[in-house]
Amino acid sequence: MTDNTFKARLASKGIVLAPGVYDALSALVAEQAGFEALYLSGASIAYTRLGRSDIGLTTFTEVADTLARITERVNLPVIVDADTGFGNALNTQRTVRGFERAGAAMVQIEDQTFPKRCGHLDGKAVVPKREMVGKLKAALDARASSDTLILARTDAVAVEGLDAALDRAEAYLEAGVDALFIEALRSPEQMDAACRRFAHRIPLLANMVEGGKTPIQDADALQAHGFRIAIFPGGTARAVVHTLQGYYGSLHAHRTTQPWRSQMLDFDALNEVIGTPDLMRTGRQYE
Repeated sequence: MTDNTFKARLASKGIVLAPGVYDALSALVAEQAGFEALYLSGASIAYTRLGRSDIGLTTFTEVADTLARITERVNLPVIVDADTGFGNALNTQRTVRGFERAGAAMVQIEDQTFPKRCGHLDGKAVVPKREMVGKLKAALDARASSDTLILARTDAVAVEGLDAALDRAEAYLEAGVDALFIEALRSPEQMDAACRRFAHRIPLLANMVEGGKTPIQDADALQAHGFRIAIFPGGTARAVVHTLQGYYGSLHAHRTTQPWRSQMLDFDALNEVIGTPDLMRTGRQYE
C-alpha cells in the first residue's frame, strides 16, 4: 500500500514548495496551479481578515475556521501557522487538537512571547528554551495521529544570535518534533550553517519573505543548501494588494472597469475556476 501522507512526501527526494494562502479561494487557485502543498500564513490571515499587521491579533478560532474552509475545498496538505500556540502549553494542546480536526497536515509553533509579531519585524522576544520545549512536548502529546506533523520554529536569531538559535533548534529536535524552522536567517552563510547541523537529521523549512531579513532564493537553490520545505508565505497577499491598488485606482479614475478588463476574469471564467458548472450538475442529480 502506498503511503501518501505529507510525512512520506518529506522523506522523499526533492524540496516541497508551498505557496502562502489565506482563504479557500487562494488555496483553490494554488492547487489548480499545480502545487503539492500549501502554507496557511498567520500574517496573511491578519492582513486579509483584519486588515492589520502580523502582531498577534489573530486568534485560534479565526485560524481554525480559515483552515477548515480550505481543507474542505482542496485536497492538498496544509502547513498551518499556529503562532505561539496562542498561549501556554495547555493553549497549545487545544490549538493542535483543533487544527488537526480542521485538517492540518503540519502545525507550526514558534518560541516567541505572546503576543508575537512577524518574524521579519524588529523588536521580537522569545520565551525561555525550557518553556518552549514543554510546549512542544504538549503539542506532540495532543495530536491524535503521528501523521499530523509538528514544526518547531525559533525566532532566536534576531534576539540571541545564530549559535543560540541553533542550540534551541537542537533542544526542539530532541523533544521529538518532525521538522524545524529557524526564522530570519540573515545570509547564505547562516543558511548553510543551519543546514550543516540539521539537514541530514530532520526536514528544515526556509521562509522567503520579499523585503525581509533572509535573502530570497528559488526553491532549487534552497534545496542545494539542504532545505526540504520552501515557503513564500506573504507573497500572495502582497501580489493581491498590488493588483487591488491598480484595479481600484483604475475604477476610481475611469468610473468603469473597461480599461482593466484585459487583467480580469469575466463572469463565466471565474465560475469555471470555482467549479460552478460541476456544482450545478451535482445539484441536478437531486431534483
